[in-house]
Order: sequence, then C-alpha cells, then structure tokens
Amino acid sequence: GVLFDGRLHQWAAPYTLYHRPATREVASFVGHGVFASARVAPASAEPLQAATMTVSTPVGNYDERADDAAGAPSLPAPGDYDVLLRADDVVHDDASPVKAQIINKVFRGSEFLYSLRLHSGETVLAHVPSHHDHSVGEWIGIRAELDHLVLFDRSTGRTV
Repeated sequence: GVLFDGRLHQWAAPYTLYHRPATREVASFVGHGVFASARVAPASAEPLQAATMTVSTPVGNYDERADDAAGAPSLPAPGDYDVLLRADDVVHDDASPVKAQIINKVFRGSEFLYSLRLHSGETVLAHVPSHHDHSVGEWIGIRAELDHLVLFDRSTGRTV
C-alpha cells in the first residue's frame, strides 16, 4: 500500500501500483515518470468514428476507443488532463519527427536515464540503451511507446 499525508491512496500489487496508479502521489512514489499535458477530443466528426477519441500529448497523438470491449467508458470526457509518461514509455528513435534535447544523463550500466526537454519546454525521461551515448545538449528523436494511457484529473490528482 501507499500512504501519503496519513491517508491510504492505494492498496495493490506492485505491478498495479506502477502501471495503474490511483493518484499522482502513487505515480510519483513508484518509478521514474513525469506528468505532461494531455487533451482528449473526438477523433472525427463522422458518426461512425464517434466512439474514437484522440489523446494529444507532447510526444504524439493517440487514437483510442472511448469504450472498452464491453462498452464501458475507458477514456474520460473530452477536456484537459495530465498524462503519466514513464521513462520506459519514451523510446529513442532518430526517425521520429518528435525531437528532444538531452538536458541530463545518468549512466546506469546497460542504459542511460536521459532527461529530455521538448520544444514545448516540457520535460520527459527516457531509458536509452547505453550504446546510444549522446551528449548533453544534443537533440535526439523520440517517440512514445505506450501500452496504455494513464490520465489524471488536474483538480483532484486522481486517475480518470
């Protein structure tokens, strides 16, 4: 379980705490990651596409079904949210149109932990194999490889 300010925020297996944190505090406590701006909006005005939403993030846009296979909502209503981007969600990819400047790097044996600044000024983290030894100040291509989106309500800090 994760306690914060004397209150239990989440009781779950470590895997769930990492991949499905209930609050920003849990997400911050378990693993490397940053919160970035995200916007949820309908993907298309076409009626056939009404169940698809686009989630815009600083590292790319993602089209997601607004409901799961059982028809239950899996994305929140259109609006502005924060998305959790873990260091393992951001992949080095020189072919990507999204570029980021290395502002810090920490050697960790088989990988570097890069702190990266996007053109928007937002910062993300990336685990990059150590054979990609780039210099601080260098711009590299990145892309997100998100298995699932973890979105947070900006006013409550809880996942949506």
